Amino acid sequence: MLEELFTHLTVWHWLALGLMLFGIEMMTGTFDLLMISIAAWLTAAFAWLAPDSLATWQGQVLFFGAASVALFIVGRTVLSGMRKTTPEHPTLNKRMDSLVGQRGIATSDFTNAGQGRVKIGDTVWGAETVDGSEIIHDGDVIVVEGARMNTALVRKSA
Repeated sequence: MLEELFTHLTVWHWLALGLMLFGIEMMTGTFDLLMISIAAWLTAAFAWLAPDSLATWQGQVLFFGAASVALFIVGRTVLSGMRKTTPEHPTLNKRMDSLVGQRGIATSDFTNAGQGRVKIGDTVWGAETVDGSEIIHDGDVIVVEGARMNTALVRKSA
């Protein structure tokens, strides 16, 4: 019964298996199924190019098994760096963090507590001096040193 199922394996069966595995990989993102789908596509090439004496159903299944194991191991070891997710941009959607290092202008005198407002680009932000004792007046050029919540931590530009 099982032999009858495998006896009629063709290139199209391996291509279809590879596409199905690739589709599942796109939904799950495991990276492991990608390697096995590549093994199925390599088996399709083997079934198409190999002589008939090698490309029997046993030869195809054996080739698929060996290719799957080999590519799985390569995917887990050599290509393991591809599995790590890194943010596209470290300050993406972190508006305050993206202000660090930018220059702006104070739009008000800073109070005794070191709090005031600054204009950076086209936006006015609440700000505090970095050390709390620096005197910043309206119109002074400032540099953003950091951020705390929605408040820019600034110092007077040199």
